[in-house]
Amino acid sequence: MSYFLPSLTAVIERRLLINYALDPSVAADLLPRGLRPQLVNGSAVAGVCLIRLADMRTPWMPRALGWGAENAAHRIAVEWDDEGGTRQGVYIPVRHSASWVPVAVGGRLFPGVHRHARFTGSETPNRIRVELSASDLRVSADVAVVSEWRSRLFSTVDDASAFFRAGSTGWSPRRRSDGLDGLTLETEHWAVEPGRLLNVESSFFDALPEGSARLDSVLVMREVPIVWSVPPRSPQITRAMLASSAPTPG
Repeated sequence: MSYFLPSLTAVIERRLLINYALDPSVAADLLPRGLRPQLVNGSAVAGVCLIRLADMRTPWMPRALGWGAENAAHRIAVEWDDEGGTRQGVYIPVRHSASWVPVAVGGRLFPGVHRHARFTGSETPNRIRVELSASDLRVSADVAVVSEWRSRLFSTVDDASAFFRAGSTGWSPRRRSDGLDGLTLETEHWAVEPGRLLNVESSFFDALPEGSARLDSVLVMREVPIVWSVPPRSPQITRAMLASSAPTPG
């Protein structure tokens, strides 16, 4: 499937990558066949990306026409095989946005079907709070920006940074056709800071079997220019495969 908008530039004003260690069998049940969980120390890696974008536009648009919004994506780190070998990325069963623009054009002019949500929160250099409320989802996050790194999945913040940078392509179900929509995040200025989870709740993860999802860590990104582009190919996933995957928790 081709899209009218081949790429978009933007600035990540703030991004929280909140990570869970997820039971591999539970993760596999959430994926369409053709994708498999990417494991770290015996656990699948899942989470929610809470991202505030600014100056989002096509490369040929003037800056005055750029727009921004709070967005969220629940994600599972995945692998798949193609003729070039094993690839890494994330599967995103559900995306949300505070802006009606991606809700209206996502999956039509540009990849990524979005559902509308309301976001509230506050932010200082050392503390970030974000809350999301939608008809199908609730998220609340309170994160401190710190210097020390704590994680059972990743030994160092550099290990975590490298893992998520390598999985920069996200796949999500298309609006009305077989296969997956893909978006790749590219930047020459990738930079992360460690955070400490003060309080996090997600109805997506809370709906999974008890004890299968354990909060692990959080990475913070701020003021990073990026380009969203459409990857050249997608894993061989059909509508029947998508239908066979577990329903999204709500």
